[in-house]
Amino acid sequence: MEITLIRHTSVDVPKGICYGQTDVPLKDSFEQEAALTAEQLKDQRFDKVYTSPLSRCARLADYCGYPEAIRDKRLMELNFGVWEMQRFDEIRDPRLEEWYNDYFHVAATDGESFGMQMQRVSEFLDELMHSNHRRVAVFAHGGVLICAQIYAGIIPLEEAFRTIPAYGEVIRIEMHRSPEPPSSIRP
Repeated sequence: MEITLIRHTSVDVPKGICYGQTDVPLKDSFEQEAALTAEQLKDQRFDKVYTSPLSRCARLADYCGYPEAIRDKRLMELNFGVWEMQRFDEIRDPRLEEWYNDYFHVAATDGESFGMQMQRVSEFLDELMHSNHRRVAVFAHGGVLICAQIYAGIIPLEEAFRTIPAYGEVIRIEMHRSPEPPSSIRP
């Protein structure tokens, strides 16, 4: 199966702000950025198109010609709980340091860990891998694109955040059916 992963365009959020599942606005440059992404997809044909329900992804899917993309909550960005929309350097929660040291297992306060996000993205991909689709597009977030690449064995878990996909980036991956993804990605 070929999966085309598409990250949303630039968000209009000040640098250093913690956002994940907050439905933040896009920058005024959306049209220009979206046009570049749409150009990369113009000759593609997909059996199914999915998107995170957050507007920054759904809006790009619409712009690229997929207004009927299936909204799936499993494709949402990491839930940062009470840290959402706070400056990282102003968060006084002692749990933040624990999260920095082990984001895979430690959940944000009232949020989730990267392992929890990996679990829900893996469930989505497990389901997808057992479908009859051959070519699928997924409009999502940087964290989701990283999870999908870990699931596909492209990025080792230890290198999860060394390279975060750029805004509007298109990544194509080939995945083959197997009974279970590597056990190292399960929390």
